[in-house]
Amino acid sequence: MRILDIDRLTQNATEQAASFAGAMPFAHIAIDDFLTVEACDALLDEFEKPSESGGWGHYVHYNERKLGATQLEKMGPRTQEIVAALSSQAFLDWLEKVTGIEALVPDPELDGGGLHKIERGGFLNVHVDFLAHTTHRNWSRQLNLLLYLNRDWDDAYGGALELWDANMEKNIRAVAPVFNRCVIFHTAPGSYHGHPTPLTCPPDRSRKSLALYYFRDEGTPQRLRPTHYRARPDDPFWKHGLVAADRLALRVYSFLKRHAGLSDSAVHRILKRF
Repeated sequence: MRILDIDRLTQNATEQAASFAGAMPFAHIAIDDFLTVEACDALLDEFEKPSESGGWGHYVHYNERKLGATQLEKMGPRTQEIVAALSSQAFLDWLEKVTGIEALVPDPELDGGGLHKIERGGFLNVHVDFLAHTTHRNWSRQLNLLLYLNRDWDDAYGGALELWDANMEKNIRAVAPVFNRCVIFHTAPGSYHGHPTPLTCPPDRSRKSLALYYFRDEGTPQRLRPTHYRARPDDPFWKHGLVAADRLALRVYSFLKRHAGLSDSAVHRILKRF
């Protein structure tokens, strides 16, 4: 299966690099028709494969309501092939040209990444992602790659990726999660993003995506910096308080995950009861 036209991507790397560096509110780029049609169709066809083995984890707390599959071995064979291609040295070379970030490494554990599914009523509050890998202590997070898998997505469903300014004062850009659209952005302090308004898609639809994160080995342990959620400026004061409380709980969870070996699967088994 042909997955990427790496030659096409490389030919446009200079233009893409300028677009990435100059984007507001932080460095990012959105590329349509990212994979070959065959590859993106295969990814969508296998999207529900983790359901057969209980591979979906429940991310359910005040700041998000979604499902995620991070265990690569529970995904379909063509999905595994696509993840491998997006972790290959040829692809990393292209990423480095576009972003200007050198020595990128993929995450074989797909920590927090993998397949994401958000159903009707689901949401993801605005946040900056965790900036250091939970278990690879020397790794700093550098890039997010989000590939959307939603055919015939109606804007009325919601679910656009919102990119906010560093002061959380304004939503600068909204990117619709349409089929085979890829968004790549620099993960850094102030790279606030999310889709905080609950989805209104029909009950038989969901917002589907593949998320891959890229790191850099800094050679020394990095300070643990878990996902940092923020309320929107127009949210009521009580919501600001609840977002902050949930943020603290997440910090405790991340600490236990790094230092006490707490696994995502154990937490998901608890959360899926709610």
